[in-house]
Amino acid sequence: MPAVLPKLTTHPCIKKRAQPILTAADLPYPCSLVFNAGVIKRGGEYIMVFRNDYGTDQVRYETENRKFTGTSIGVARSKNGIDGWVFDETPLFDSGVPSDDPEFKRYYDPRIAEIEGRLYLCLATDTRHGLCGTIGELSDDLKTFRKISMSVPDNRNMVLFPERIGGEFVRLERPMPVYSRHNERFDIWLSRSPDLIYWGRSKLLLGTEKVPWVNDKIGPTASPIKTEKGWLTLFHAVDRDDSRGKNGWEPTWKKRYTTGLMLLDLDDPSKVLSVYDKPLMAPELPIETDEGFRQNVLFPCAMLLEENGEVKIYYGASDTCVCLATARLDDLLALL
Repeated sequence: MPAVLPKLTTHPCIKKRAQPILTAADLPYPCSLVFNAGVIKRGGEYIMVFRNDYGTDQVRYETENRKFTGTSIGVARSKNGIDGWVFDETPLFDSGVPSDDPEFKRYYDPRIAEIEGRLYLCLATDTRHGLCGTIGELSDDLKTFRKISMSVPDNRNMVLFPERIGGEFVRLERPMPVYSRHNERFDIWLSRSPDLIYWGRSKLLLGTEKVPWVNDKIGPTASPIKTEKGWLTLFHAVDRDDSRGKNGWEPTWKKRYTTGLMLLDLDDPSKVLSVYDKPLMAPELPIETDEGFRQNVLFPCAMLLEENGEVKIYYGASDTCVCLATARLDDLLALL
């Protein structure tokens, strides 16, 4: 299946690795799809926290209607952030393990940030009464998690800025106002907190109408990078065409996920200084357009700045595997 129309392309400053850096075959426990992984660099190593859906395969999904039986959140470490990943033997969370909370169903799509020496996870959380965003602290040994706050439904795609701004914690989020915005016209909002528990002073950051190639929704992806020009920030952007047919395992898949780029004010990140008017990244590689569970999906969940000015962008491809792209910081800033 070729890339869908209208054609969208990745900017030449982005260099994608031809092959995924993490696939289902790499995991030490059952896995069907591994994707949407948060990554940080800490103590001379790269720490990845990833989503794992398990319990089926393409043949059983398509011919027997065998759906996924569970979702887990796993942890891995690497010396170079590319290969040689060493996995914890058991997941941090697993929806197949009974919970004491009758409302809880599963965690997924983890984002990780280090703030003032502490590790925090943002997680999408399915409950019996809606989809919420959860924030909690991860122990230094990456073994235990302490929940700090959970939003009301429906909110997700939360990411934390990597430091306090004006003495406050700041997060990007994507509420899902089906009635007031109609269907999936979802936008990016910003909220602040004194303690990660109480969130408020919420403000619309970027609406879908501000992104020229989008006709569906946008949302946060990775913790922003602090630069002298402002907060370099990625976002995911979705265009939808109801005439699109089978693009992956499901009978139809009508959406395409691309990546946008914007710059936010250093002192007041609710101010958007600039938005690049084209996609930064679009599905083009075979794993992004021809293979995988949901094709034509490219979803970054981590962006790291190296000392040499290289920016690493970790992204999920087709909701199937973890991939890596790189760029130079100066080239990204030049687009803005």
